[in-house]
Amino acid sequence: MYNPKEPYNDLPLLPPKIELETKKVLKQAIAATRVLAELKGRANEIPNQSMLVNAITLQEAKDSSEIENIVTTQDNLYQAFSANIQTTDAQTKEVLRYRQALWEGYSNLDKRPLSTNTFVSIVQTIKENNAGIRKTTGTRITSNNQTIYTPPEGEIVIRDLLKNLEDFIHSENGIDDLVRLAVMHYQFEAIHPFPDGNGRTGRVLNILYMVEKGLLDAPILYLSKYIIENKNQYYIKLRSVTEKQDWEGWILFMLRGVEETAIYTLKKINAINDLMQETIALAKEKLPSRVYSKELIELLFEQPYCKVKFLVDKDIAKRQTAAEYLHELEKIGILKSKKVGVENLYLNKQLFEIMKQ
Repeated sequence: MYNPKEPYNDLPLLPPKIELETKKVLKQAIAATRVLAELKGRANEIPNQSMLVNAITLQEAKDSSEIENIVTTQDNLYQAFSANIQTTDAQTKEVLRYRQALWEGYSNLDKRPLSTNTFVSIVQTIKENNAGIRKTTGTRITSNNQTIYTPPEGEIVIRDLLKNLEDFIHSENGIDDLVRLAVMHYQFEAIHPFPDGNGRTGRVLNILYMVEKGLLDAPILYLSKYIIENKNQYYIKLRSVTEKQDWEGWILFMLRGVEETAIYTLKKINAINDLMQETIALAKEKLPSRVYSKELIELLFEQPYCKVKFLVDKDIAKRQTAAEYLHELEKIGILKSKKVGVENLYLNKQLFEIMKQ
């Protein structure tokens, strides 16, 4: 019998031995899949995919870390991402490592499918250490000084559970991919395989899973926003699976999250793209012809802050000319310069406002 104060070494293996795809679940899965397909198609119409990946993954990194009370401002985050700042605060650095873990996991998906090694690589990047599978005893999940859950203990037990999770992720058992996502996420959090960083690792896995299954082509679903806004329900639904085997309630919660987040991200993408088209039109009208290029304007949308090096690296202009281009963009009101450390950064003001909303 389940006891929250005892290590849950009897965590049931996957797949669960109950009906997962109830009528309610299938109806919600269809709705979520439809919007996700629209998001995937819309994203593929954007000429510069890195624009979306940078903008969305930085926001995902910020909000996923905030769930764990690792808080930074958007401005600090974007500045640190763009500039070589040695004095960046520890919280911002940790958020940037989340973004790095997400990006590295995405970049390696074609040669390394999701596995225990992937999980370990993600958490080591996030925590910037060599931590592996939890070996020590005594891990407890508490709330108001009460133990509400004790995850499995023993490296062999944990590795066996993770191997079962791997097999479930890659099995061809006919379960809808988004339903499988919800089950995968619960199981990873229940295994709680690492001393720290489990929540953030699990949220990175959500995005990588959707890319691996072809539901998205790039890691642009901003799911942590939904979890932050429904944080209490998120933990209640997780506990309900553990204590009552309420898989339907949990799966519906996650499927609604995918649908709502896809709709939100779609609106964000449309707003960014609309702004880029307006900026192109303004730049064509106001900039000297020697300065304007579509490549230059697209570069301004890869992240809110730009600098001379970015133009040089893209072969848009040599260093002195690049500085002149950014100055011209500031003169017509598209950019605003700011000294950060020893560098001059240029903020795309309206893009920053969209990302803040």
